[in-house]
Amino acid sequence: MKKFSEWFHNILEEAELIDSRYPIKGMSVWLPRGFQIRKYALKALQELLDKDHEEVLFPMLIPESELAKEAIHVKGFEDEVYWVTKGGKRDLNEQLALRPTSETSMYPMFSLWVRSHMDLPIKVYQTVNTFRYETKHTRPLIRVREITTFNETHTVHATEEEAEEEVKTGIEIYKTFFDELGIPYSISKRPEWDKFPGSKYTMAFDMIMPDGKTLQIGTVHNLGTTFAKTFDIEFENDEGEHEYAHQTCYGLSDRVIAALISAHGDEKGLQLPPVVAPEQVVIVPIIFKENQDVVLNFTDNLEKLLKSNGIRVRQDKRDMRPGKKYYEWEKRGVPLRIEVGPRDIENKSIVLIRRDTGNKEFIDYDENTIADVVRDTLDNITEDMKVSANKFQEEKTYSVENLEQVKKTINKKGGIVTFNWCGDTDCGKDMEEKFDIDVLGTQETDVSGPCLNCGKEAHYKALISKTY
Repeated sequence: MKKFSEWFHNILEEAELIDSRYPIKGMSVWLPRGFQIRKYALKALQELLDKDHEEVLFPMLIPESELAKEAIHVKGFEDEVYWVTKGGKRDLNEQLALRPTSETSMYPMFSLWVRSHMDLPIKVYQTVNTFRYETKHTRPLIRVREITTFNETHTVHATEEEAEEEVKTGIEIYKTFFDELGIPYSISKRPEWDKFPGSKYTMAFDMIMPDGKTLQIGTVHNLGTTFAKTFDIEFENDEGEHEYAHQTCYGLSDRVIAALISAHGDEKGLQLPPVVAPEQVVIVPIIFKENQDVVLNFTDNLEKLLKSNGIRVRQDKRDMRPGKKYYEWEKRGVPLRIEVGPRDIENKSIVLIRRDTGNKEFIDYDENTIADVVRDTLDNITEDMKVSANKFQEEKTYSVENLEQVKKTINKKGGIVTFNWCGDTDCGKDMEEKFDIDVLGTQETDVSGPCLNCGKEAHYKALISKTY
């Protein structure tokens, strides 16, 4: 896709997703269609989380004294915090931070809730707004100052082993979620200098965007006992001894919607997987004056039939040329279009047009089977969109064997480059500076031979790319 940045900006406006003209830089307004996509994406995620987690809602404001307790964590956000200093016209006794993330908001409460091993585990999540004073070039949904869709899960466990299992659980939940949305990803362990502040380690999901840069779309963190020690999250074990709890957290943001748009969109506009599409099907009646009632009676009945079977459907009866309607619904990304004209009714058939492939299919119309036919078609669209997006991610991931290939591949092809790496911090930072890239992380696969950069023994497969 040529000029992806321009395309992305335009499609947010043309497909009526968000309005970026709000008078604070880095903050936007969700429009009804965009908010519906957000709603259905969150619904899919919540269905996965609700199987073993409970939803909560914590306050947005965090006292400075609580935020300051975890020094390493705060240092990671200190340049990005928004501060509330007045209540009305009065100066506050203590500054209040708008949450950049929720550890220092939630964990003082966890210390009150946890007394014995019987209180564990705690597994909760919330979907909230977070605020970070982003100083780089802002970009809607990708780099913002108000994250309006921050879904974060926080868990507390009695043992290190349970926390490790929860990390695996978080990764599996996100894999399932991204697969449902057809969003491709690579998973890696973030390097030591780029892990979540205060964590033992961070696992991250990255998607290759159409311009070859990568976008971090999800993270899972093992926090160990770092925050438990800071906020006194202790429990009494079976033997009456006090232990610090082990914790994890993981989160997704507005970037999921950016990834969704970018993974599937094309020159015609949006392509939406059926699971998040506000309208999964649009019916366009082909109307002529002499048979208008016949056609509309048919399409009205078809619309009711599909709705009664749980399919999100809309009928476009506007008095305008069919071609203009097709153009608008394609731009908005509706997965399936059904066209019905008088000749189709005579032939007892309808026309299905897929947004992803453009394929047109004439099918026999039977009230008893039409809902199943449409549902099967939507399922096929979902799977094909997933396959297509994954293929792009795979084709843009390159394995190289010398340093010359690293620079050449990144600059000419973009995507993710993988190679043998020692894992040393100084070596990693040297690569980032040398190639003007970011070390996304490592994957623990069988490697042998020297590190491609420094020549020491390699222990990992490194993933590098240019990032957002």
